[in-house]
Amino acid sequence: MSKQPIKVLVVDDSTFMRKTISTMLASDPRMTVVGMARDGEEAIQQVGALQPDVVTLDIEMPGMNGLEALKKIMEIRPLPVIMVSSLTEEGAKETLKALEFGAVDYLPKQLDGVSTNIVAIQQELIAKIIAAAGSAGKIARPNGSKPKPLPMPKLSQSALSVMRGNKIVAIGCSTGGPKALQDVLPLFPKDFPAGILIVQHMPKYFTKPFAERMNQICQIEVREAEDGQVVAPGVALMAPGGLQMRVARRSALDVSVALAPNRENHLHAPSVDIMMQSVAEVYSGRGIGVILTGMGHDGLEGMKAIKGAKGRTVAQDEATCVVYGMPKAVVDGGYADKVVPLSHVAGEVMNMI
Repeated sequence: MSKQPIKVLVVDDSTFMRKTISTMLASDPRMTVVGMARDGEEAIQQVGALQPDVVTLDIEMPGMNGLEALKKIMEIRPLPVIMVSSLTEEGAKETLKALEFGAVDYLPKQLDGVSTNIVAIQQELIAKIIAAAGSAGKIARPNGSKPKPLPMPKLSQSALSVMRGNKIVAIGCSTGGPKALQDVLPLFPKDFPAGILIVQHMPKYFTKPFAERMNQICQIEVREAEDGQVVAPGVALMAPGGLQMRVARRSALDVSVALAPNRENHLHAPSVDIMMQSVAEVYSGRGIGVILTGMGHDGLEGMKAIKGAKGRTVAQDEATCVVYGMPKAVVDGGYADKVVPLSHVAGEVMNMI
């Protein structure tokens, strides 16, 4: 017996956008568009009446906007929602709020003057809807509680001084990653003795406001990385969207970040693999690789490199992943020392430090 197609509700105030998205989705036999809505109020009514599996939701709409509609949907019937937002700094801030409110993923509208190049994102949209549909049982109402930092293990001052700056934590994630990082990073205490590097698949307008948001809720410092910046204990550096991030040794004591365009034409910029392979090379056995929720297999080669260099590795388990793609590739490859629920990731990292 064949699986039922994924039921999708398309919400956008633009008639052109509704028709374009619906036409793109109708080209794939794995999904069917069960309805279209012009604003937030109509979206809420149709969620109740049509029982869709996934909703694509525009942010900027007259009347009840996408954020307000998302909050209501998560209250009455939590389900996978993909936000469709403008690729601007303001659009990024609104999208990040939506991810906090429970949206599972987002897709930037690609605008070029007066013409809309949304057809270029057809394959990405279909892949995201399929991944979102698979996360249906994991969507929950945001509880609003803030995680409390874990205490550092009790170590002597001499042990801490030797350790300080001597290790690095390399974190990679994609779909579901912003929420996962929001649950993990605040658990690291202010006196965390290692530097942290993060690759979250995001466009260039998104990474800076995301780092600023994370910095507000964390004990450690979180920044968007800058070229030449020294890796420091208790500071998390997030790779800027559109660039590749590596580390380079400047001296016996100092390691700095090197940012470069995506000359390799890698599928992802930033790429988890490129960042982690660099960490394995520079830090050897002192690197700790962490792979969280995400589509695809970026991070597989990076985690392999860290483990091959005698470093340690942690993967998020399937039950707590929004999308068990990136961690699954690592686990299936045999490159995860520990496979744990999201709530245990920070603790495992602390133990490895």
